[in-house]
Amino acid sequence: MAAPVAIDDPGDPRLAPYAAMRERDLVGRRGRFVAEGEVVLRVLLSGRSRFGIESVLVSPERLPGLAPALEGLAAPVYVAPRAVMGAVAGFPIHRGVLGIGIRGADPDPDALVPPGPALLLGLVGLANHDNVGGLFRNAAAFGADAVLLDGATCDPLYRKAIRVSAGTCLTVPFGRAATGAALLDLCARHALAPVALTPGGDDIASLPPLPRALLLLGSEGTGLPEALMARARRVGIPMAPGVDSLNVAAAGAVALHRLAGARLSGGPARPSAS
Repeated sequence: MAAPVAIDDPGDPRLAPYAAMRERDLVGRRGRFVAEGEVVLRVLLSGRSRFGIESVLVSPERLPGLAPALEGLAAPVYVAPRAVMGAVAGFPIHRGVLGIGIRGADPDPDALVPPGPALLLGLVGLANHDNVGGLFRNAAAFGADAVLLDGATCDPLYRKAIRVSAGTCLTVPFGRAATGAALLDLCARHALAPVALTPGGDDIASLPPLPRALLLLGSEGTGLPEALMARARRVGIPMAPGVDSLNVAAAGAVALHRLAGARLSGGPARPSAS
């Protein structure tokens, strides 16, 4: 690690990538993203992520604990008091740990479909960053090979989505198709069984083992479009009387656990994200 650089001025141009974080999250960062918190930064530094790192910004009291993870890092490490970090970001940075990641190009969705056993998660019209982050964490937990997004689903490299995902947005491969229909066309090209999760669908426990599947999830309000569900196997999660739905991240966890099958008990493992 190069010698950390102490910065006391919020106007220092070296901190410009960290400025007005909330506002810039909404308009994009021109190929960059923010890693917030120690857990996320450690994932970014670990080599399990396909993303590069441009710089690190930490408070003085957090530097000693992070020093081993920063060893060998070529990018600059800036050290600033939390008050300075908050003045730059536009809100208090309680965790005292930030980094700027380098995005690069998203993979082609077709390139993310493995040969042999495959389980992918397809997100259609999900605009809530907490839900997207939670679903990436579920995808990692249940061994999904990749997450595929339609054009209306929010960016999984939004700061809050990465944080909620516990860094798995940086390790689970993902790509984007233009529409939900394009995701179903991908299923046809790769012999994936499309499975649409929807209230009132067949009990998901009745599904036979599916060696190659794409689980489709829609937004909590409108759900998946009827035109998409007409091209997929509709399944639902039985619930107690008076309850007809779960948060989409919770429902996704149940469905992924069911579809994962043997890969959770010594079956085929998900390839690494390298």
